[in-house]
Amino acid sequence: MSHFSTINRRGLIRSLAGAAAVMILRPWPATASLISPLLTRRIPSTGEELPLVGLGSWGVFNVGEDRAARDACAAVLKASFDAGGRLIDSSPMYGSSAAVIGYGLEKLGMPKQVFSADKVWISSGTGGPGQIEKSQRAWRVQRFDLLQVHNLIAWEQHLPTLYEMKKAGRLRYVGITTSHGRRHEDFEQIMRREPLDFIQVTYNILDREVEERILPLARDRGMAVIINRPFQRAALIQRYQGKPLPTWAADIDCTGWPQFLLKFIVSHPAVTCAIPATSSVAHAIEDLGAARGRLPDEAMRRRMIEYVRAL
Repeated sequence: MSHFSTINRRGLIRSLAGAAAVMILRPWPATASLISPLLTRRIPSTGEELPLVGLGSWGVFNVGEDRAARDACAAVLKASFDAGGRLIDSSPMYGSSAAVIGYGLEKLGMPKQVFSADKVWISSGTGGPGQIEKSQRAWRVQRFDLLQVHNLIAWEQHLPTLYEMKKAGRLRYVGITTSHGRRHEDFEQIMRREPLDFIQVTYNILDREVEERILPLARDRGMAVIINRPFQRAALIQRYQGKPLPTWAADIDCTGWPQFLLKFIVSHPAVTCAIPATSSVAHAIEDLGAARGRLPDEAMRRRMIEYVRAL
């Protein structure tokens, strides 16, 4: 067995102390969640399939040069790949996260299944290409699968750069992002005007504003949708941990609150992939379990909303 698979959970938490308060709230996932096939959804512009759950890196992979912490992050990557995961998301805004991902990918032999999603995040349009090259070197990849304009920063300048990269074969997909419910009107207008492959927005069982216009528009325009902040940076885990999971959660194959919250998100037909961020091997496996088994239908989704409202 690989030494990655046997890293002590308590030791992992110590090595990534900034995430410790979040990790200890969640139990080790049931191994039964690894038995059923991983559910995928197609990227509308190409038909390529992605697992419904990917991996975010905001906050948890920003560990600098700490070798033990980098090895712990590599273990998370390996656990995600071994469980069928593909998409990893990062940004220059996330400190050393890109370099830590690159370290982990190289340590794992550059797994072929990885779907690399990064961002351009700089106010200078002319500075975009240089930042992208720096990120690519940090990831240690020959090209990115997806580049996104982070929070619409200088999007008018960056999108033409990304389109040219895609045309030249140096990039596969182009997208834009927003978070915390910001600039939805601008976001919608850009979606209507630009030939985007992906969008990335905030969506969870409490933050559902994008259901009204953004998600339906993405379906109409043939755009894949990545969901950030599925747990409100662990606030939802903290809010509901200790509360009883409804007995009927077993009807959608949920083993705990993280899967309950993620299955609500990825069951929306417009959503392609949710990207919970974690520095825990156990949590990465548990989160991917939300992409297995039964998903809630519309009636069940309404029941889930009403249940958490009543807690």
